[in-house]
Amino acid sequence: MPVQTVAHKDRAPNEVIGFELPPDALGARDPQLSAVLARAGALAAAQTQPAVVLVTALGQDFTYLNQAVWKGVPAQRAARVSFENRVAGVGQPYSVSIRTVQ
Repeated sequence: MPVQTVAHKDRAPNEVIGFELPPDALGARDPQLSAVLARAGALAAAQTQPAVVLVTALGQDFTYLNQAVWKGVPAQRAARVSFENRVAGVGQPYSVSIRTVQ
Protein backbone atom coordinates (compact mmCIF):
# COMPACT_ATOMS: atom_id res chain seq x y z
CA MET A 1 0.00 0.00 0.00
CA PRO A 2 1.73 3.20 -1.09
CA VAL A 3 1.33 6.16 1.22
CA GLN A 4 1.97 9.46 -0.48
CA THR A 5 3.95 12.03 1.44
CA VAL A 6 2.63 15.46 0.68
CA ALA A 7 5.44 17.82 -0.28
CA HIS A 8 4.05 21.32 0.15
CA LYS A 9 6.09 24.28 -0.97
CA ASP A 10 3.83 26.41 1.20
CA ARG A 11 3.93 24.13 4.21
CA ALA A 12 4.19 25.68 7.62
CA PRO A 13 7.69 25.84 9.13
CA ASN A 14 6.45 23.85 12.10
CA GLU A 15 5.05 20.98 9.99
CA VAL A 16 6.97 17.77 10.68
CA ILE A 17 5.29 15.54 8.09
CA GLY A 18 2.11 15.27 6.09
CA PHE A 19 0.70 12.46 3.98
CA GLU A 20 -2.46 11.55 2.13
CA LEU A 21 -4.48 8.46 2.98
CA PRO A 22 -5.50 6.14 0.14
CA PRO A 23 -9.32 5.92 0.31
CA ASP A 24 -9.35 2.20 -0.49
CA ALA A 25 -6.92 1.44 2.35
CA LEU A 26 -8.95 3.55 4.73
CA GLY A 27 -12.19 1.87 3.72
CA ALA A 28 -10.66 -1.57 4.19
CA ARG A 29 -8.97 -0.63 7.50
CA ASP A 30 -5.75 -1.93 5.93
CA PRO A 31 -3.23 -3.22 8.53
CA GLN A 32 -0.39 -1.45 6.72
CA LEU A 33 -2.26 1.85 7.01
CA SER A 34 -2.77 1.20 10.73
CA ALA A 35 0.99 0.60 11.08
CA VAL A 36 1.82 3.85 9.25
CA LEU A 37 -0.63 5.75 11.46
CA ALA A 38 0.94 4.28 14.61
CA ARG A 39 4.37 5.37 13.35
CA ALA A 40 2.97 8.85 12.83
CA GLY A 41 1.85 8.83 16.47
CA ALA A 42 5.33 7.77 17.56
CA LEU A 43 6.83 10.57 15.46
CA ALA A 44 4.48 13.13 16.98
CA ALA A 45 5.38 11.94 20.48
CA ALA A 46 9.11 12.09 19.71
CA GLN A 47 9.07 15.84 19.04
CA THR A 48 10.85 18.11 21.50
CA GLN A 49 7.86 20.48 21.49
CA PRO A 50 4.21 19.48 21.94
CA ALA A 51 2.68 18.26 18.66
CA VAL A 52 -0.71 18.48 17.01
CA VAL A 53 -1.91 15.70 14.73
CA LEU A 54 -4.26 17.14 12.12
CA VAL A 55 -6.57 14.50 10.62
CA THR A 56 -8.66 15.43 7.57
CA ALA A 57 -11.28 12.82 6.68
CA LEU A 58 -14.99 12.07 6.86
CA GLY A 59 -16.52 12.24 10.32
CA GLN A 60 -17.20 8.51 10.48
CA ASP A 61 -13.47 7.76 10.06
CA PHE A 62 -12.11 9.94 12.87
CA THR A 63 -12.47 7.29 15.58
CA TYR A 64 -10.46 4.72 13.62
CA LEU A 65 -7.80 7.21 12.51
CA ASN A 66 -7.33 8.82 15.92
CA GLN A 67 -7.12 5.45 17.68
CA ALA A 68 -4.60 4.13 15.14
CA VAL A 69 -2.36 7.17 15.68
CA TRP A 70 -2.71 6.97 19.50
CA LYS A 71 -1.44 3.38 19.43
CA GLY A 72 2.00 4.74 18.53
CA VAL A 73 2.10 7.32 21.31
CA PRO A 74 3.86 6.07 24.46
CA ALA A 75 1.77 6.68 27.59
CA GLN A 76 4.42 8.89 29.18
CA ARG A 77 4.32 11.24 26.13
CA ALA A 78 0.52 11.33 25.67
CA ALA A 79 0.12 14.77 27.26
CA ARG A 80 2.41 16.25 24.57
CA VAL A 81 0.23 15.12 21.64
CA SER A 82 -3.16 16.57 20.75
CA PHE A 83 -5.53 16.08 17.84
CA GLU A 84 -7.41 18.36 15.50
CA ASN A 85 -10.02 16.77 13.24
CA ARG A 86 -11.26 18.46 10.09
CA VAL A 87 -14.05 17.14 7.89
CA ALA A 88 -12.85 16.66 4.31
CA GLY A 89 -14.69 18.67 1.71
CA VAL A 90 -15.77 17.42 -1.71
CA GLY A 91 -12.69 16.39 -3.67
CA GLN A 92 -10.36 17.05 -0.74
CA PRO A 93 -7.98 14.15 -0.01
CA TYR A 94 -7.94 12.45 3.35
CA SER A 95 -4.70 13.27 5.10
CA VAL A 96 -2.69 13.30 8.31
CA SER A 97 -0.15 15.94 9.22
CA ILE A 98 1.92 16.56 12.30
CA ARG A 99 2.87 20.04 13.44
CA THR A 100 4.77 21.21 16.47
CA VAL A 101 3.29 23.90 18.69
CA GLN A 102 5.39 27.03 18.68
